Amino acid sequence: MESEDSRRLQSAASLKAFLLKSSTESHLNLYDHLTGLLLKVMDEHPPNVVDVIEDMSRDVKRAVLEEQQSSLRELPETSAAELLAEQQRSLFSRPEDADQEDELMETPLPNVSELGFYLEQAGVGLGREETQRLFLALKQLVESQVLLHCRLWGKILGTESSYIVAEAEYREGEEEEEPSLDEDEAEPETEDTETDPLPQSTYKPLPEVPKEALGTGANKYVYYVCKEPGLPWVKLPSVSPAQITAARQIRKFFTGRLDNPVVSYPPFPGNEANYLRAQIARISAGTQVSPQGFFQAGEEEGDEEDTSPRDSYEANPDFEGLPVAEMAETLSSWVHHVQHILQQGRCTWVNLAAKPGEDPNEEGEAEEKEEEPDEPEPEVGPPLLTPLSQDAEMFSTPPWTSKVSSTLTSQHAVAVLRSNLWPGSCAYACGKKFENIYVGWGLKYAGEGYSPPVPPLPQKEYPSGPEITEALDPSLEEEQVLKEALEEQQAAQEELQDSGDEAEEDDD
Repeated sequence: MESEDSRRLQSAASLKAFLLKSSTESHLNLYDHLTGLLLKVMDEHPPNVVDVIEDMSRDVKRAVLEEQQSSLRELPETSAAELLAEQQRSLFSRPEDADQEDELMETPLPNVSELGFYLEQAGVGLGREETQRLFLALKQLVESQVLLHCRLWGKILGTESSYIVAEAEYREGEEEEEPSLDEDEAEPETEDTETDPLPQSTYKPLPEVPKEALGTGANKYVYYVCKEPGLPWVKLPSVSPAQITAARQIRKFFTGRLDNPVVSYPPFPGNEANYLRAQIARISAGTQVSPQGFFQAGEEEGDEEDTSPRDSYEANPDFEGLPVAEMAETLSSWVHHVQHILQQGRCTWVNLAAKPGEDPNEEGEAEEKEEEPDEPEPEVGPPLLTPLSQDAEMFSTPPWTSKVSSTLTSQHAVAVLRSNLWPGSCAYACGKKFENIYVGWGLKYAGEGYSPPVPPLPQKEYPSGPEITEALDPSLEEEQVLKEALEEQQAAQEELQDSGDEAEEDDD
């Protein structure tokens, strides 16, 4: 018995050794393959296992081969943080030809570090690390452009990426004129080659409100945006009244892609870059404020009786600053220093009814002018440097909220002002220093809920009447009767004409 048992163990060991023998092609052995196959059968319990055992064997072998083939070491993927760090490396490198004396001279570069310090006391800001990167990014912008002034306007958030916005002003004579397309060039001329031309529409659209010139009104400043510090700055186009009017009627989140189309109702005339520029103009006009007395109206040469609103101001050299407690208690200590945008979409009203080239002093056209309808009443907004106490409430919400940054150390505190109509807009003032910044989604407060505008009702059908109703074809008898009646009528007219001619001859 012992010899038989030992013989069986020896044969089993030899069989196991045979099963463990690896293949010269796949480097697999039957023992491991059968072990994996049986484990797969016990785990899955497939129905009719005898019918699918070959497929399961193939799957087990394929899984082992895939694991062996993927044993090569893959290259590490570059993360988004590493890509951004590589792009921001140029911010921390100093050019070799940079002169230290040039850096000490007066520069349009703003002191973003000081801005971040005061905003941190006010409870807003972008963080010290991002603030430092923004300072270097603005330095890069100032070195690449000929700018007179430059400041950090704020940051507008988006669903995919955000926009860092810089407000700049060109030096006099350095403005870049945008290409304009004349109406005559835009509409190709069509030659009337048809003998029977198609009827032309007599509809005349309403005249388009002209865009304000660069350096005036809503286009007083130029704006640059970038997604992250270190990425290239992109100049936004100037804004038109039509874009501001459409932006007031829609609510859209920004995506972070300037070329993205704005799908909305009413339709917006432009892409996301134009929509972003329109929102920046609206936010600036409503939230850019300064302490009372910091600015004074600029002296303009011209007619003293000119009632048009002033669009310029200058720093008051005699300004000594206001107490922080007073600025936190009353809104009369703050004023708007950016022009109000009228309902027309401009800061200065323009008369669209006036015809170009007409002379109102000509006496010959006086009677014609009396017959024309009355000219529209000019629209006038609040004057420049209007106190915030005159701002109107919306949805029973006060337009502003003011406070002191710290009640424990009031001697070193700053006055903080937040806008409730444009959430994300904030201003601070401390002595002779003040600044404005916006960090938000670029949307105005719309009350408890927003309801999109309803499309207009469809046009009514043309009223039905005998003049447009198609008549039935007459029968042969009706045509004969009508023909005889027309012949009798024509004969009677000829008799009347002959009798009239005879009467004239008798009179002669």
